[in-house]
Amino acid sequence: MKTKVGVMGSAGDILSSVTSNLVSTRAESLGRAIAANDVVLFTGATTGIVYLVGKTARDSGAFHVGISPASHLLEHTERYRLPADACDVLVYTGFGLKGRNVVLVRSCDIVLFIAGAMGSLNEFSIAHDEGKVIGCLTQTGGVADEADYLIEKFSKQTGAEIVQDADPEKLLKHCLFKLAQRQAR
Repeated sequence: MKTKVGVMGSAGDILSSVTSNLVSTRAESLGRAIAANDVVLFTGATTGIVYLVGKTARDSGAFHVGISPASHLLEHTERYRLPADACDVLVYTGFGLKGRNVVLVRSCDIVLFIAGAMGSLNEFSIAHDEGKVIGCLTQTGGVADEADYLIEKFSKQTGAEIVQDADPEKLLKHCLFKLAQRQAR
């Protein structure tokens, strides 16, 4: 069975133009790395930087599963105003944004964060509580840069393992290594 890698992060356009160019470049690199490692990509079928990762990964040959907050395609595109063109498959949860996050995180073996605001914070806390391998693409802002603070202030032992790196390819490789170590136990 293929490894399932989730990418979570900023869905909105909240970055400055300088930061945006750097983060966009890293997002595209992460998308290509996902495709090169023959894993299945899971996202929240959303906009922003996560859309860019998903679209790049799919265009580079990855299979992309989008977990939608909606009950059907029309609700996905009209009510939530989310795209459908970057995914190979959309799974409609009908659970809304926060409910979708639980399904999304639980579906993944590895959860990667790039930037990220409040929704990503919710996903981070779920991933941590679920004991996932968590990768944070540092120097992208938001949740991805705050893992140390979050763990120091609020952590309990859950079995989660956190990997941090500013290089998308190295981050994914290290997370895949951590997952392989777990599976070998």
